Amino acid sequence: MSRRIWDSNWTMNWSMGHGAINPLGSFPEERSRLLQAIYPSLQEFCIHTLGWQTCPIEILRDLWLPLAMQLQVWQRQAWDQSQRPLIQGILGGQGTGKTTLAAILTQILNLLGLQVCQLSIDDLYKTYSDRQQLQQADPRFCWRGPPGTHDVELGIAVLQRLRQSQPVELPRFDKSAHGGMGDRALPEPIAQADIVFLEGWFVGVRPVDPIAFDTAPPPIVTAADRAFAREVNDRLQDYLPLWDLLDRLIVLAPTDYRYSKQWRREAEHRMIAAGKPGMTDGEIDRFVEYFWRSLHPELFIAPLLGKSNLSETSSADYVIEIDANHCPTRLYSPTQPDRPTQSASPAD
Repeated sequence: MSRRIWDSNWTMNWSMGHGAINPLGSFPEERSRLLQAIYPSLQEFCIHTLGWQTCPIEILRDLWLPLAMQLQVWQRQAWDQSQRPLIQGILGGQGTGKTTLAAILTQILNLLGLQVCQLSIDDLYKTYSDRQQLQQADPRFCWRGPPGTHDVELGIAVLQRLRQSQPVELPRFDKSAHGGMGDRALPEPIAQADIVFLEGWFVGVRPVDPIAFDTAPPPIVTAADRAFAREVNDRLQDYLPLWDLLDRLIVLAPTDYRYSKQWRREAEHRMIAAGKPGMTDGEIDRFVEYFWRSLHPELFIAPLLGKSNLSETSSADYVIEIDANHCPTRLYSPTQPDRPTQSASPAD
């Protein structure tokens, strides 16, 4: 999330007609009490860990805290029903703030007395050696990231142990290894968790009907583009057992998926201005469009938002829309009927 996130002019359109969490809450006294209790710690976290100027209290009050309270409810339901932690998926492309959201929710939930662990789909990358072999076998996999570049079985094993409340070593990935090609890092031992976040740019995404590629949007324009898109679509099948371990899914969706290219340019320009290596605009275009060819947002993300029937994907539990400045502007639930929805009180 960019530093515009604490703009004093920020407002949230909560789209109450689509089942969003009521910002006033069905229990405002409880929310107000928690807000006062956690704000000092969140302020310190935002300043010292995230490098922000302050903690945006409006977003804390109207988005982060309500989501954390809803997660607390879902965690209790998972425990009461199956004596296991809640496995929460978070999907978001580059610049949407998925990692930041997971970190902030983790801080809030820790303050509420819950143990939380974070796992990124990036942590499940295949080893450097395995990815080199993949690229030699199929040069189209020239970047790490698309389906086919992850150790799905490792992810399944980790989530299954967590679901069974067993100690586990969380895999970690060092993106700087091998000159930026990346490789496995030392794992992080975890004894147990109440909530597990699995976040990534295509977490929960499912294959679409192959006929969709016959009329796919740009940059899927050539026969080679369509062949690659179909190959990646097929490889998504391998991820379904991993997605099936998720209890819930939150999607951070830019109001225009093309913002990701703009955001990447801004990030690379900042790196270059700071004297660090960075990609040229041409390299950025090729990089971003590579991922649009592999999993185009109009084909693969739209079903999760309730805006397409190209796949049998169930809609996300909540969608947070993100504007051009990385700011959340709207929260809605595509799975809910057109009526206001209020989260249950953790005290119930």
